[in-house]
Amino acid sequence: MKRTRTSKAWMREHVNDTYVQLARKDGWRSRAAFKLLEIDDKDKLLKRGEVVVDLGATPGGWSQVATKRVGDGGMVIALDLLEMEPIHNVHFIQGDFREDEVLEQLEKHVGDRQVGLVMSDMAPNMSGVPLVDQARIMHLAELGLEFSRAHLKPEGAFLVKVFQGTDYETFLRQMRETFKTVVVRKPDASRDRSAELYLLGRTLR
Repeated sequence: MKRTRTSKAWMREHVNDTYVQLARKDGWRSRAAFKLLEIDDKDKLLKRGEVVVDLGATPGGWSQVATKRVGDGGMVIALDLLEMEPIHNVHFIQGDFREDEVLEQLEKHVGDRQVGLVMSDMAPNMSGVPLVDQARIMHLAELGLEFSRAHLKPEGAFLVKVFQGTDYETFLRQMRETFKTVVVRKPDASRDRSAELYLLGRTLR
């Protein structure tokens, strides 16, 4: 299929992106690694020994950051519908985290430990129709929140990507009903023109 002018412009911007170049240089799988690094530097989420669940983990940039920061005593469990190349000390489960079989695998890995952080940088395949894409994005965020309610320890945290637009305020209310504190983060590695934000909820109500 012939590339459109828009996709060519995106590819040119992507190749010249400072964070894309830094990711290649430093061995990160995606520029998204820098978003998590910045948020964690500020909010200290990835504590040594912590159990972390990475929803929609592929290609693995966030899992790479998480496993380095929680150390050998910690645990990172990555879930995705798509395959992911192995990462040292990261347990990868391929499948839908809403399915019982996948949740059973997760629970087997966690054992008698408690999940301290659920993080989700998930995004759907974009259709180019803003209302449709926004609805899909917020649906993924809601699924992550539902998962967090079921699996986080009481003092745990949930970090999730959202986009400003329809349903954002509704979801923000749901976050505030679920967590004692909720803050908004817009890391430098997020492109300025993007409506992308991250919500961080801490300590379940």
